[in-house]
Amino acid sequence: MLILLLFILFTALKTDKPAYVLFDGNGKQKDYKDLVKDALDADIILFGELHNNPISHWLQLSLTTDLFNSKGTGLVLGAEMFEHDNSLILQEYISQKIRENNFEKEAKLWDNYSTDYRPLAQFARDNSLDFVATNIPRRYAAIVARDGFEGLDQLSEEAKTHIAPLPIPYDPELNCYRQMLSMGGMGDAHASENLPRAQAIKDATMAYFILQQWSKGKTFLHFNGAYHSDRYEGIYWYLREYDPKVKILTISTVEQDNLGKPEEGSLGLADYIICVDSLMTKTY
Repeated sequence: MLILLLFILFTALKTDKPAYVLFDGNGKQKDYKDLVKDALDADIILFGELHNNPISHWLQLSLTTDLFNSKGTGLVLGAEMFEHDNSLILQEYISQKIRENNFEKEAKLWDNYSTDYRPLAQFARDNSLDFVATNIPRRYAAIVARDGFEGLDQLSEEAKTHIAPLPIPYDPELNCYRQMLSMGGMGDAHASENLPRAQAIKDATMAYFILQQWSKGKTFLHFNGAYHSDRYEGIYWYLREYDPKVKILTISTVEQDNLGKPEEGSLGLADYIICVDSLMTKTY
């Protein structure tokens, strides 16, 4: 009787008010186990999150745990949230050479690090996993936003070690970059054109450092804002430019009122789409 009651309760909780529903890019409902299976078959997984969405962060940690159970130290983590010039201090922390309080005081951490990314860093630290700081230092992206790609030419060779090799390929017709031109300018048309270029240098740098730390037989799980990989653009596009043969799985996160199916605008966003109830509480 107890088992029956628990089954009824579990079924009710699962179907009555789900926190999220998982779909493939065509809108077909999928199970979490399908995601894990396909992730294990990929070389690189781009996990597109909504930065303040707790379901994104919960599933990131869940997927990390499940991939680790199969891959062990063949799993490599990386994140947009860590800039590449913080690689040394991040690795010192992950390898337990420095204390957590030193890391948190000296590294450039996002405001929601303690709630949303600290669990991932701790998991890597506890299980001896590589964790790669993939993003360009924000000060260099700011140069591109102001002066275009040419502004990076004035940097030192040491500074350029934190950026994808220059000049980077760039397609301004990609939808993710064209859309940025309609988001509002920065004072004049030239500055506006530099907005997507600043996004592109981030995407290129993250793709470059992902591939630098990935090797055949490993699984690289990368955490980034969904916009950086939605519709197989951004980081995905650069991964394809740098290595056309690498096998990539993409995940995106959306919020909507009705979880019965993805909204029309969400179809095709990624291989897997996490639809989260729009009333879900935020982490900040």
